Amino acid sequence: MNQRLTFTPYADIDKEQLCQDIEAVKKQIGVPTQEDFQHLLKLERWGRLATFSGYGLIALISLAELFLGLTGFLFWSLIIVAAVLISTGNVSRWANVTHPILHGAYDKVPNIPERYTRKAFAKGSRRYLDWLDWIKPEAWSYEHNIMHHYHLGEEDDPDCVQRNARWIHSSNIPMFLRYIIAYGFMGMWKFLYYAPNTLRILTNKKLKEEDKLGIKHLEWNIKKKNGFELWMDYILPYAAIKFIVIPALFIPFGITAVFNALIVVLIAEYLTNVHSFVVIVPNHSAEDIYMFDEPHQSQGEFYLRQIMGSVNYNTGSDLRDFSHGWLNYQIEHHLFPNLPLSQYQKMQPLVKGICEKHNIEYRQESVFKRAKMSIELLVGKTKMLSVHGV
Repeated sequence: MNQRLTFTPYADIDKEQLCQDIEAVKKQIGVPTQEDFQHLLKLERWGRLATFSGYGLIALISLAELFLGLTGFLFWSLIIVAAVLISTGNVSRWANVTHPILHGAYDKVPNIPERYTRKAFAKGSRRYLDWLDWIKPEAWSYEHNIMHHYHLGEEDDPDCVQRNARWIHSSNIPMFLRYIIAYGFMGMWKFLYYAPNTLRILTNKKLKEEDKLGIKHLEWNIKKKNGFELWMDYILPYAAIKFIVIPALFIPFGITAVFNALIVVLIAEYLTNVHSFVVIVPNHSAEDIYMFDEPHQSQGEFYLRQIMGSVNYNTGSDLRDFSHGWLNYQIEHHLFPNLPLSQYQKMQPLVKGICEKHNIEYRQESVFKRAKMSIELLVGKTKMLSVHGV
């Protein structure tokens, strides 16, 4: 018998009591403090240290190649180490810094610098200092913070893997080729998926607002405008700085250093995509995760869906959590998206206890096991569970 059959059915869970218990946990944790902010700054330093160490290593590799004739296995080993460091910094900047700040997690900390608030972070020219990525901060904030978080597993959730992969599930593509596509997608998913998808979701929002004002658009004009915006505001700024400007900074170390830097940033980009895919996508996609065919009707039901529609990875020390981008606390994060990262560590055992009290399944497993399960869902080997008409 499947273990999940031993848990209380969706319709029988006391959602009002669950709501009271969950909100009591938030009160117990308390309001954000300077200690929480200092924790963020520590994670930011770790990420920056990884990034600059990676670029510094490129310079050392190039000098060793020029003056010591560094080649072969040692050369490529150091190239990979530099790429891993830069990739780690990239993932940290997104997951450990940008993600909570754009949720407003530190907005209520007393005397916090404005650049660490949702109001100012990555706005305007600060995008190039705070978070330059394939994704435009404004678009990701709406797609992720609003549409994904408040429609988790519903039809309006833009990040539902099973729905997004319908094209491959309904195709005649052989299973072995589906796996090749899935693993190839892992290395390019921010460019192929997040950039255009966040733009599309934001555009739809703006069109709905303009429709209410009676402003009409021709479809071909929308597509043309979106294509231009995707390249000018999303792809080119990141690609130009990462793959042209940064390698060019190594010209003082010789032309070989420029090529070394380009090789490293390209490898780092691939690793960044794989790392972020592994810690992000499995959060809500596997055969034991639920989808919902109707919007939630109460706060208690909202909390229940965040638990049933999410999974945690192994948690523990700051170093382990840093490597997961703090996405190993996905259940707690979806219950309260606007909390500082450090508070999830305190909240996690309490939320797990509430799930035991209500006999609700609390999923927590290795990120690698969950990534494998997500790939199987992506290729159509498994399907998510559904809650119908409750």
